[in-house]
Amino acid sequence: MSVEHASMRIIDGYARGDTDIAADEVWALEAHLEACGVCRDRLSAAVTAEAPAVAALVGTVWSGLEPQLAATATMPRQRRWSARLSRWMTPTMMPWLAMVVSVTLLALLLDLVDTGFGEVSLVLLLAPILPVLGVAASWSRGLDPAYELTASAPRAGLYLVLRRTASVLAVVVPVLLVAGWVTGVTAAQWLLPCLAFTSTTLALGGVVGVTRAAVSLAAVWAAAVVAPTLATSRTTFALQTGSLPVWGLVLALGTAVVIARRGAYSVLGAHR
Repeated sequence: MSVEHASMRIIDGYARGDTDIAADEVWALEAHLEACGVCRDRLSAAVTAEAPAVAALVGTVWSGLEPQLAATATMPRQRRWSARLSRWMTPTMMPWLAMVVSVTLLALLLDLVDTGFGEVSLVLLLAPILPVLGVAASWSRGLDPAYELTASAPRAGLYLVLRRTASVLAVVVPVLLVAGWVTGVTAAQWLLPCLAFTSTTLALGGVVGVTRAAVSLAAVWAAAVVAPTLATSRTTFALQTGSLPVWGLVLALGTAVVIARRGAYSVLGAHR
């Protein structure tokens, strides 16, 4: 790939459907074609010259669709802010993020009244898994009607995974920050476990799928920490300040695994 345009070697091979083109070159070409009209025109000419059967098929399909498209009402133009938002999250994420915020506010309310849980802060107890629920929803096959399109997009790998994860954190972290400030919980107590759980979810997601990893970690946290903490009405070591170095190590290891296995997120299994 050149600095400004794709080479004709790659474009011609892509038009012919050659299987010996490297996967990273295919990804780079498809991503480049999204923004380069010149290379799209060169690809169109290459398809006509290198794959006339494909060009004929496209022409036949287009001749049948053109009258129908002309008679179809044009959809209203998407607003600029809505178009930018759609690059970071899907419409199906919004109800789940609203649910996560509602759970946080409910935990805050229970912390402010006498719930009988002693020294336990429900905001602190739930903070590590709340972002994980949003990440799981953002990569759920059943919740995303455009799953197949998303999974096959040129930028459906780690690039899109990190974008959606960042959008979840951008919503959840400020709410937790306010809730922690109101209840007197220091930010480090919940922020490090929160980020550590998120990075671990992404790290395991490259192996078993992001959604499965998120659900599994949430279940483990509920069984190993939430249930015993509520039963004893005492904050466990996992949520005390002495455990922060451990959470920092988990965050570093999770981030390292994500970087080392960044190519795994281009496989469809990472979208399960």
